[in-house]
Amino acid sequence: MTGFRGATPKRAELTLIGPLPFLDEDGTAGRRRPALLALETGLVFAGWALGVEAENAGELVFNTGMTGYQEILTDPSYAGQIITLTYPLIGNYGINREDNESRRSFALGLVVREAASAPSHWRSVSTVDRFLVEQGLPGLQGIDTRALVRHLREYGTCRAVLSTRPQADPADLWAKAQAAPQISDIDWVGRVTRSEVESLPPLAASPGHAPHVVLLDLGAKLNQVRMLRERGCRVTVVPAHTTGNEILSLGPDGLLISNGPGDPAAIPYVVETVRTVMGRRPDLPIFGICLGHQVLALALGGKTFKLKFGHRGANHPVVELATGRAYMTSQNHGFAVDEKSLPPEVAVTHRELNDDTVEGLQHRVRPWFSVQYHPEAAPGPQDAAYFLDHFVDVVRGRGAA
Repeated sequence: MTGFRGATPKRAELTLIGPLPFLDEDGTAGRRRPALLALETGLVFAGWALGVEAENAGELVFNTGMTGYQEILTDPSYAGQIITLTYPLIGNYGINREDNESRRSFALGLVVREAASAPSHWRSVSTVDRFLVEQGLPGLQGIDTRALVRHLREYGTCRAVLSTRPQADPADLWAKAQAAPQISDIDWVGRVTRSEVESLPPLAASPGHAPHVVLLDLGAKLNQVRMLRERGCRVTVVPAHTTGNEILSLGPDGLLISNGPGDPAAIPYVVETVRTVMGRRPDLPIFGICLGHQVLALALGGKTFKLKFGHRGANHPVVELATGRAYMTSQNHGFAVDEKSLPPEVAVTHRELNDDTVEGLQHRVRPWFSVQYHPEAAPGPQDAAYFLDHFVDVVRGRGAA
């Protein structure tokens, strides 16, 4: 697998694609507000506005999950990105009070074929449209998301501008998309990480000593914290700028490096933190998830590269090389580890079956390992949840790394 290293091809002229026929539940066109999505490649999709009146520029990505839109919208890993959901009807079971994966949404916008206006579920308290308003986000519906995703698969992830402002000019939005920063130009981790240390007790009884796990918050999903506490761990969540010495002063039994947004090469301070911990406590179990997996690879001397359109969905097949067992996994990342750059003491443990990219690493001597996918899912299948059990066993000294 080679990285997507070239510039996104540009069109010589703007191409405007009009909205699909769209009716409200009463069979009329209703009082819909127009909205535009302009890609740097020259395509501009016209549709109908959701959420607030705003104009945001960011990286345009797509997620293939059929459900889990609330968790997706509140996953901090989407900071700096406009999310396209490929399933044609989004919001049919509404929004509830329990499924947010962070304190708020850090995404820049949402693009769907259709947003359900009358959801049905016993836990539902709101619609996707109202949720976007609460989060201060613009949205777009009424476009052919299949055509949009086919374009992204052909040309690669690109910059775009989503505007729900009245009388927005397509040519002006196209120019803004071409001038927008690249995802790698900004430290998105610094924008989503918490500002204070938080200590949380176990949620389940732990035989003997409750292991103390420090979670380095690069944009951690709440389910990572919850699942560690459910396994009897005491968890201390620390901001991304916490130094290695500060982490070690907390007396951890293990370190979890969380998921998060953006390019791992844009956060060298986190890589240095992990190297400090490795140097001072080579016996300390370290587990990296998603961005944390990439940070661990960089700390061990490896490199990363940008994927053409990334892996974002809840049905990505991964094989565990030692057993040949395949898992369906939840994934959300635009970068991957360059296998050829890894030092001899680091082994690849898992691979993505769609494109053969690296999905897991293990140091051959030290208790340091990682996975590119999300064992905590939320949303997604639970096939890989065992990996958090494995990490806790290693922290307790009951399992081999």
